[in-house]
Amino acid sequence: MDSSVEHRIAQEFRSCVVNTIERIKSADTHRPFHTALLSDEALFWSRFERSFSTSFGQRVIEEISKIVVLANGARDSVRQKETEIAIDASIDDAITEHESKLRAGKRMNWEETLQSINAVQPIGVNAYQKVISDLWWIKNGINHYVSIKTVKPNIDQTAVAKRDLLRLKLNDPRCKVFFGLYYNPYGEEKTTYNHAPPMGVFDFRHDSVVLIGREYWDTLGGDGTYDVVLDIARSVGSETKEMLEALRGRR
Repeated sequence: MDSSVEHRIAQEFRSCVVNTIERIKSADTHRPFHTALLSDEALFWSRFERSFSTSFGQRVIEEISKIVVLANGARDSVRQKETEIAIDASIDDAITEHESKLRAGKRMNWEETLQSINAVQPIGVNAYQKVISDLWWIKNGINHYVSIKTVKPNIDQTAVAKRDLLRLKLNDPRCKVFFGLYYNPYGEEKTTYNHAPPMGVFDFRHDSVVLIGREYWDTLGGDGTYDVVLDIARSVGSETKEMLEALRGRR
């Protein structure tokens, strides 16, 4: 990863903290029970963390991911990519039925799901769907799509993401689709992931389409990308922590 790419990633990290500081200077919402029970400092830092996490987990991670795939040879990349697909109606019905079964607690891993839906007899009538992917890129003539979620997604978010990934994959069998969590809150290894609610939607520990932590970043940017991005964050942290200490001293 060359220095210009590292600089752009660093700027995304830095801007997220600076912009959060600016946002929370505005008046807080009326929270009478919080105010009654917590100190002003606790309330302030609670607002800061909530605002930072929302922005970081949505725009910042998407943008850094886009920078990474372009640096790794992608010809083009778009955040919040809208893809219109035409898929046989019987296949689309099978995908919708699978989503309903997931919500009812029926478990099925990614490969089993693909095989099951591919076995459905087409009827020759198309259903037209629109899928919005958090990140799309094209590399070596192959479309790549990733649904990027909070590291502890709920079952509804995960089921909808699987539905969309199935539509994309069954519409374009050559494409590559992923469900991505940008870090693992339970440790470094994928096999340690342990957030129970969505774990029946995918096999989080074994499905190849599920990328968690190091595997997420290294799939997007090549081997070692996770360590590089984390090192950049640590470097920027030496600046942003000073900003926060100064902010804390003024409170």
